[in-house]
Order: sequence, then C-alpha cells, then structure tokens
Amino acid sequence: MLCYNSVMESKLYIGGADVKNRLEEIRKARGIRQEELADALSVSRQTISSLENGRYNPSILLAFKLARYFGMKIEDIFIDEEEEG
Repeated sequence: MLCYNSVMESKLYIGGADVKNRLEEIRKARGIRQEELADALSVSRQTISSLENGRYNPSILLAFKLARYFGMKIEDIFIDEEEEG
C-alpha cells in the first residue's frame, strides 16, 4: 500500500518502511545516463545516484515524476520488501 506521511518530511513510504527501488535497472535498460535523467527531472545527478544506491527516499512528487518519465506506475519502480515476503 502506498502512503504519504507528511510527518516524515515528504518521503515516500510503502507499508511504513523505507523502500528499495529498481531505478538503476530501469534507467540502464533504456540507455539513459544519470545526468540525462537528472536534467529531465530538474534534480542533481547526485540525487539520482543517492536514489539508486538506497541512500535517499524520494519525495512523493519526485516519485510521481520518475513514474511519469518512465511511463510506469510508482509501484513498478519502488519495491516494498515486506510485501514481497
């Protein structure tokens, strides 16, 4: 279940936990460099790197931008490990 927790500084949490993501896998499969993705989303390359390495959870707005950019649902990019089981 996706949820937005305003108390947690606009971070995206799924099932109340930090999330893993498939961003690097998706980006590389489409032949997109970190710099290109960062420019398209108006964020720094360091933000993309931190997302891919699990050091940063995106705001809900950035998660939606990523999903729109790749033509995917948020759930296709971000993974709730608790639900996987």
